[in-house]
Amino acid sequence: MLSWFNSYYEKFADGKVVCIDEEIPFELPNGWEWCRLGNLVDFSKSKSVKANSIDPNSWLLDLEDIEKDTGKLLQKKRMGTTTSISDKHQFEKGNVLYSKLRPYLNKVIIADEDGYCTSEILCFDFGMIYNKYAQLFLMSPFFVEYAMSDAYGVKMPRLGSKQGNNGLIPIPPREEQNRIVNFINSLEPYIEKYSHAQDSLDIINKEVISTLKKSILQEAIQGKLVPQNDSDDPATILLQRVKEEKLRLVAEGKLKKKDVIDSTIFKGDDNKYFEKMGKGTVCIDEEIPFDIPETWAWVRLDDICEYIQRGKSPKYSPIKKYPVIAQKCNQWSGFSIDKAQFIVPETISSYGEERKLQDRDLLWNSTGLGTLGRMAIYYSKLNPYELAVADSHITVIRAFNQYVYPEYLYAYFTSYTVQSVIEDKSDGSTKQKELATNTVKTYLVPLPPYEEQIRIVNRIDEVFKHLK
Repeated sequence: MLSWFNSYYEKFADGKVVCIDEEIPFELPNGWEWCRLGNLVDFSKSKSVKANSIDPNSWLLDLEDIEKDTGKLLQKKRMGTTTSISDKHQFEKGNVLYSKLRPYLNKVIIADEDGYCTSEILCFDFGMIYNKYAQLFLMSPFFVEYAMSDAYGVKMPRLGSKQGNNGLIPIPPREEQNRIVNFINSLEPYIEKYSHAQDSLDIINKEVISTLKKSILQEAIQGKLVPQNDSDDPATILLQRVKEEKLRLVAEGKLKKKDVIDSTIFKGDDNKYFEKMGKGTVCIDEEIPFDIPETWAWVRLDDICEYIQRGKSPKYSPIKKYPVIAQKCNQWSGFSIDKAQFIVPETISSYGEERKLQDRDLLWNSTGLGTLGRMAIYYSKLNPYELAVADSHITVIRAFNQYVYPEYLYAYFTSYTVQSVIEDKSDGSTKQKELATNTVKTYLVPLPPYEEQIRIVNRIDEVFKHLK
């Protein structure tokens, strides 16, 4: 590289000189020079050998053996432990071993003995500059950004040989290279200590955020997150309207009369909670987890829903027409249609209209240790297909949305009050936990006025945005 009149030029073997100012990313100190990597090493060549000709006691390096970002070796295995028959690249002690696959992972180490590696790892001896300095450069944000700028392949980007050879490396005097390497080495104990501290801090931050979210949800479902408004119709009015709606559906033959249960939960003069069902009244004080505002009401989930039922076992098909929502679609991070399988299209006629998922249905994972209790909201806009159904491991909860805000129910069922006891409320053995449909239907819910439900959900969303 030549520098005349503050511009940079490159002279080629045929005598041609070209201005390369646009390629130079920053100015260098006096005594430093820019150089093409291809003038030091060759990104297109490595010494390949047949796997079956390698001593089984030789070191064999794979990409997963290198820790990302640190330049450290995670494990060292021998050739005899692998069944791979593909050609390997040979390297020598002291070589820089660079992963051209997914350069952003920064997998670069210096070999501490002779060995062999997979074809995704390039082996370099930089000769005129210290290999340790070269390793530091290849791991620098400057070179990683350059490597990714023209990497080919979407899911598994690779640094091409032409791009690698054309890269620019700043070269200090050899004595200064040594001083740089020694200085970085002296910082490594502090970097290691900071890294562990940062890992601990990340864990603490994650736990704090998780705890804050639980606390916020708990405040919300106890009526402490937003103030009550005297102009709101109390929950008792909502319950009366829901009952009238159910009776209308019974009259139209859309609901069975037995599904309209005349249940009322109230607080007695002794401050204990009672439930009146038909002519009988029983004390349910032990079931009530906390007190609620006067405008709220404790209700059984079934009293505010028009449909609560498990999905059914499907016949699967490779034809992607009607997706089946399974437990894996319901993650705490949200609902994902991408994880769904599909039913045999001809079997859709065996599904009643009520089994076809509707917008804002709640989907509650109802079987299995580790997945039991996870819930998601089904939004039809997230389903690019005509419709969807649920499998037998999902309980579909369809509230009377004009009186009950599904997003509020989601907040309640994902709160600590519910999730901390969900396994205790399930049936079956440890590995085969089942949340019975009747348990879901009779689950107690603290119901606020409708307008307050909306205010609660909006406030939760607002606060959670600042906790990401």
